[in-house]
Amino acid sequence: MSTHRQTVTITYETAARAVALALEIGAERGLPTVAAVADPSMTLIAYGMADGSTPHSAETSQRKAKSSASIRRRTGQIAQTLAATLPLGTGGTMTTIDGGVPIFFGEHHVGGLGIAGGPPALDAEIALETLKRLGARTEGMEL
Repeated sequence: MSTHRQTVTITYETAARAVALALEIGAERGLPTVAAVADPSMTLIAYGMADGSTPHSAETSQRKAKSSASIRRRTGQIAQTLAATLPLGTGGTMTTIDGGVPIFFGEHHVGGLGIAGGPPALDAEIALETLKRLGARTEGMEL
């Protein structure tokens, strides 16, 4: 019987860079963006909120980050059969609203990124562009 396990997780430096990139990409698109990064255990690692973003986007970005970190797929790709039950079954912690993406470097799953502030399709676009600029994997997450 094993007494412990090792996990791979995103560093604060990389998480903070992802948040900064996401806010920059949002600004390029004229959208005051909110970005959050959670580790695989759904713990918030980094967070940023652009001036002019909406207050409710703060919570939404964190839910998207935690959902994609936990389920390891884009939130918009989570089965629609779970759309109503997932938020209810997790006390509102998780969501199926698009804009959350898992963060992989190679085969290593290190967390999730959540973007909020715009329509879900635009949030997802910003999230995927952030992964690209960060050098993270994007295969299988296309819009």
